[in-house]
Amino acid sequence: MNSNLKFDRHRRLRRTPAIRKMVRETFIQPSDFIYPIFVTEEGSNVKSEIKSMPNVYQYSLDRLDEELKEVAALGIPSVIFFGVPKEKDAVGSSAYDDQGIVQRAIRQTKKNYPDLVVIADTCMCEYTDHGHCGIIHDGDVDNDESLTYLARTAVSQAEAGADIIAPSNMMDGFVAAIRQALDESGFMQIPIMSYAVKYASAYFGPFRDAAESAPKFGNRKTYQMDPANRREALREAESDVQEGADFIIVKPALPYLDVLRDVRNQVTLPLVAYNVSGEYAMVKAAALNGWIDEKAVVLESLTAMKRAGADMIITYHAKDAVRWLMKEE
Repeated sequence: MNSNLKFDRHRRLRRTPAIRKMVRETFIQPSDFIYPIFVTEEGSNVKSEIKSMPNVYQYSLDRLDEELKEVAALGIPSVIFFGVPKEKDAVGSSAYDDQGIVQRAIRQTKKNYPDLVVIADTCMCEYTDHGHCGIIHDGDVDNDESLTYLARTAVSQAEAGADIIAPSNMMDGFVAAIRQALDESGFMQIPIMSYAVKYASAYFGPFRDAAESAPKFGNRKTYQMDPANRREALREAESDVQEGADFIIVKPALPYLDVLRDVRNQVTLPLVAYNVSGEYAMVKAAALNGWIDEKAVVLESLTAMKRAGADMIITYHAKDAVRWLMKEE
């Protein structure tokens, strides 16, 4: 080798596992995770696996505690509930019913696992017979009328004991409407985790199986964002900050890491990445076929979300990820 050759020796800091750990810039830990749970009103003794999401289930309330016990034991600090009601109608009345499935799940969780942070997804799509996220007039979602129902749903969830309200409907003004309704109902202390940046994504497909929420006509492109748009995400996030959001969600996560970083650079609120059902399903399918190392791929993906700027991650991988992280310690 030419003795006059000059170059940087970056490999010095990669030489041993101990050195690599010393200089590691990004870490994931159990406290980063929010675990989604689907609760169904249909029947009892239900633990029904979602075909497109291996190892993810719909639970009836009489079996919910077995899932919550496992989540709590693993040190996962928070769950987010999605409801599958027995009955649906044009205005999604089960969403704001005091005895609705999510309201009952919230009360049960806060009674039996009071230290778990309970987040209530606030939307209409699981509860409407048309599958859209608001009220339909003349074949379109009526933005302003939908706000009334969404605010009513948020208040009912807060009354049930939800620690955080997470509106996911993408109506204009939804944070302002919900913030006003919560405040006027005496819930000034309840934060809003806004799905501020939610794209009209093909990655949501398995979720619609899990929540039984596929739209019966059309699509959601008039209210969810165009996947081609990046700057629009900053406008959406800024509006929700101004309207009173306490957390900002970017959904999906992996195909939108650039957007996640953009939002992180603009917003100082806690930032949440939603590692969605389609991302989960693809990893699971490849792992079941032996095509990838599931543990390595999942932990790499979750690390990428943290590296891009996420403070928290909503992920169906949470339980597995915690077990893997424990073994690495």
